[in-house]
Amino acid sequence: MSIFGRKNTVESAATATAEVNPELAALTGEYSIDAAHSTLGFTARHAMVTNIKGKFLDFSGSLTLDGSDPAKSTASIDVKMDSIDTGSADRDGHLKSADFFKTDEHPVMTFRSTKAEALGGDDYRLTGDLTILGTTKPLTIDLEFNGSAKDPFGNERVGFEGKAEILRSEWGLTWNAALETGGVLVSDKIKLNFDISAIRNA
Repeated sequence: MSIFGRKNTVESAATATAEVNPELAALTGEYSIDAAHSTLGFTARHAMVTNIKGKFLDFSGSLTLDGSDPAKSTASIDVKMDSIDTGSADRDGHLKSADFFKTDEHPVMTFRSTKAEALGGDDYRLTGDLTILGTTKPLTIDLEFNGSAKDPFGNERVGFEGKAEILRSEWGLTWNAALETGGVLVSDKIKLNFDISAIRNA
């Protein structure tokens, strides 16, 4: 879900091409997200006083990385909504119900990138279409490249961290309950966080 190339500030595209880091350019290729070593998480404000964190346990994704021209990089992710985990079975059941994700009707959440940008250094920005409950809206993710390595099993890996914020109401997630002291039970703003490890395809 990232764009792993480094672009320095230059006066011309030709100079930019000449100054591409060869090590990063070598990362160009097709990758699959390793869900066992990755996290797709979120944070919501509860009762106006505390943060509740959760994650999705079952997801898959593919990346096309272009280290020489990050704008050509793409990402695709599919998340099974029944795999939501907030540490409370009752709360997870409510989130799967018709009040929230309606997982019987909409079992998968998807993200498809539409634009990738290098911001300088190890910072990147990925824009794409996030689909929840059959509603598709744009999502922008700020990313930081964490590096690359070959693991003991011979897999070539890349890693990155990302964050974003959404208003859940824009995707039709409007359930709430008023508090006697004012405010609502669940925040509209949801913070998203990603910690991704991806393996280069053979």
